Amino acid sequence: MTISVRKVAAAAALSAALTASLAGCGGSGTKDAGREAHLGTPAASAPAASAPGAAAASPSPSPGAPGAPPAGAPGKAPMLAPGPNGLTPVFERAKQHTDKTVALTFDADMTSDQGPRAADGEHFDNPQLISTLRTLKVPSTIFMTGRWAEEYPDQAKAIGTDANFEIANHSYSHHAFKSPCYGLPALDGAAARADVDRAFDAFRRAGAVNTVPYFRFPGGCYDDPALRALSTAKVTAVQWDVVSGDAFAKDPDAVAEQVLAGVKPGSVVVMHCTRSAAPVTEEAIQKIVPELRKRGYRFVKVSELIGT
Repeated sequence: MTISVRKVAAAAALSAALTASLAGCGGSGTKDAGREAHLGTPAASAPAASAPGAAAASPSPSPGAPGAPPAGAPGKAPMLAPGPNGLTPVFERAKQHTDKTVALTFDADMTSDQGPRAADGEHFDNPQLISTLRTLKVPSTIFMTGRWAEEYPDQAKAIGTDANFEIANHSYSHHAFKSPCYGLPALDGAAARADVDRAFDAFRRAGAVNTVPYFRFPGGCYDDPALRALSTAKVTAVQWDVVSGDAFAKDPDAVAEQVLAGVKPGSVVVMHCTRSAAPVTEEAIQKIVPELRKRGYRFVKVSELIGT
């Protein structure tokens, strides 16, 4: 793909305008000044991925088998060791910067109060995007809200039983874990911790089994109190280093070119699996995937990046 100066400039302007527009999801995020101190190292007891896209060193037993976790429970996956004072660790990009791997991640957003909009016909899902990822054989991590899983249980189950995908936690309500955060209602520590559990419960009820103990803060907004509130949840917080700019975008070429300009070995790209808020993502993916493969990149799930 030839990246024109005009389109790169348009993409940059688009990202700046849209980051604040998406009600706190997939922007640059707000972090406390000591962010670097929270970046952990892979926990010694965590199994590393043994094959491209694998989330664990060996297959997990089938749900219902002796010793198997309940359906929808977070499976065994590489995690980071806790940060200082036991704070939830934060992952943004693989430390191994020579391997040309990249993780495409998709936030399946739906806030707890958007049921009436869905009932009126607004589409918070994007089945065509999921179909395209399957067709292109792109291992991906879907950061799903519990409310999305409740609204689209059949899709949540289909994604969560497909080895091509892993489902990570994006909260239940898509409310803020730190305030201010793009105008999102804020949760206190106890409510934030319960919100994470409620999302995992929603995945379980939908029948998703390919779940991993990773969490993405709504809007990417977090601070030390937020990391402390989640410390007992035993999750790794996952941010990103490449903002796609797909939120409310109308030009798939601009989205594609922004991603292609930002990807580096070990990158995590944040995109969206929500038709109403990100209508051109699927079309952009059809441009991004072949071009990155042409450049020698291999697509992996977040679990593989963390395991390297």
